[in-house]
Amino acid sequence: MNVPKHRLTVALLALVLILGMLSMGCNKTTAKSPNKVDTITVRDCIGREVAVPAKVERIGCLYAFSGHVVTMLGKDANIVAVVNGLKRDVLLTEMNPKIKQALVPFASGVINLEELIKADPDVVFVSGQTARSDGEVAKLKQSHIPYLVVDYRNIKEQQYAIEMIGKAVGAEDKAKRYNRYYQQCVDLVQQRVAGIPMTDRVRVYHSVNEATRTDTKDTLPADWLQVAGAINVSVNENLKLLEGDKHFASLEQIILWDPAVILVNEAGVADYIMKSQQWSAISAVKNHKVYQMPNGISRWGHPGSLETPLAILWTAKILYPDRFSDLDMVAETKKFYQTYFNYPITDQVASQVLAGKGMRIAKQEQQ
Repeated sequence: MNVPKHRLTVALLALVLILGMLSMGCNKTTAKSPNKVDTITVRDCIGREVAVPAKVERIGCLYAFSGHVVTMLGKDANIVAVVNGLKRDVLLTEMNPKIKQALVPFASGVINLEELIKADPDVVFVSGQTARSDGEVAKLKQSHIPYLVVDYRNIKEQQYAIEMIGKAVGAEDKAKRYNRYYQQCVDLVQQRVAGIPMTDRVRVYHSVNEATRTDTKDTLPADWLQVAGAINVSVNENLKLLEGDKHFASLEQIILWDPAVILVNEAGVADYIMKSQQWSAISAVKNHKVYQMPNGISRWGHPGSLETPLAILWTAKILYPDRFSDLDMVAETKKFYQTYFNYPITDQVASQVLAGKGMRIAKQEQQ
């Protein structure tokens, strides 16, 4: 049978069109499927919903706290990019020597985009300060690497940050286990100091890094010091703001506050304060109650410290020894690193951590 040419042409065109539509449909399904299977959505600390790989194999820690958390979660072997500060943490680099060889695509608050792309992380963790910089956010977007913001101002928010990181790297159960311990420490201390009248609570000045840098309200140190039963003398005062997020008191202010106890988290600062004639009129100095805070994975009690629960226990025992006479900080410290970092330490190392000396390489000594 002879089919007219025009009918044959129409039939062929229709067949081509159908095949094309089927092909497009298949391609569309194939393109969507991996996204649904291979990514998860994580809400970061500033409320962003971010799609990250379901199996993260390469991690960028452009905020030191995130490097400590990733190590605690057992994913330290996956860290490929860090801030230089992580390379100065002695205990951390003993646990994971690979950190010393990791690329450093972030320094002095600035991202090196070329180095970040070279590191090729599946996900990057950045601080809230980085996220508030339009220039740095533009670089992150240009890299096309998923990034999660780690930002917190109190204990609850820090606990969320830990669980957020845990979800992103596939270790949410470990993060929740850590937070249960964290909350147990908070609850224990709160119960024991609850009966102390506010008028009898110890007045504390907390030095962060530099001698006169200190805490403001709505910060993590303000929260954990309150939990430990302290009256933090600086939190409701007018302080000088420098470098974006660092607050300083004048020495004259500190003398007027006349704290009964001074806590410092930077090695050498306690010795400086005790030997300085300018600080000598303060009650804490006159009564030899200037204490160097411990330093383990990080400087306990620092705004970016993972070891906040230990800082709460240690501080409560310093301030109210009679109420915490049963608390053995050497034993607690050893148990902590064994349980949460799978890293046994000796009594000697635990004592060194508690003394806060020799656990962080000074910038000028770093090569």
